[in-house]
Amino acid sequence: NTVHGARHVVLRQLVEEVGESCNITAFSGSEVLYLDRVETAAPLRFYLHPGSRVPAHCSASGKLFLAQMSPAQRRRLLAHVPLERFTPKTLTTLDALDEEIDTVKRQGYALDDEEFLPGLICAAVLVPRQNGRSNMGIAIQAPIMRLSHDKVLTLLPALKKAAKALADIETQAENELQHSA
Repeated sequence: NTVHGARHVVLRQLVEEVGESCNITAFSGSEVLYLDRVETAAPLRFYLHPGSRVPAHCSASGKLFLAQMSPAQRRRLLAHVPLERFTPKTLTTLDALDEEIDTVKRQGYALDDEEFLPGLICAAVLVPRQNGRSNMGIAIQAPIMRLSHDKVLTLLPALKKAAKALADIETQAENELQHSA
């Protein structure tokens, strides 16, 4: 549909600007769902297709979605979800995750620093909503050998600009729906 097409254009422009693979994510149950993805042309990349699901506790987008919940809501949600260890850096206790989520709230962005796949770094921001909780994120993913922790921070303005563009698309779509109703 046209909303998906408009989102895809934003994603493609972001990939051209930052030179790394980027994706749009949503929160589904206790997992992060990839809604759309554009790959970089660079030789080394990780294939995570639209429709892929990853656990929230070891994903940059997932941490953002969890950060919008109260600690009690988060614990209820994660009570039935094993915080599985995927790499030596995966956060596997609720206390460690709470600490990380406090940082995410303070910073306004989240990182996955080799917590899901060894060698993969990811940075994400929420797509802002006018009211209520956001259920959409946008993220950059790259091999750590190409995208250092410091370099990923320099890409945050581009990520936030793309998030704002996506928010505008969503707002426009919602307004059109209301007018056609």
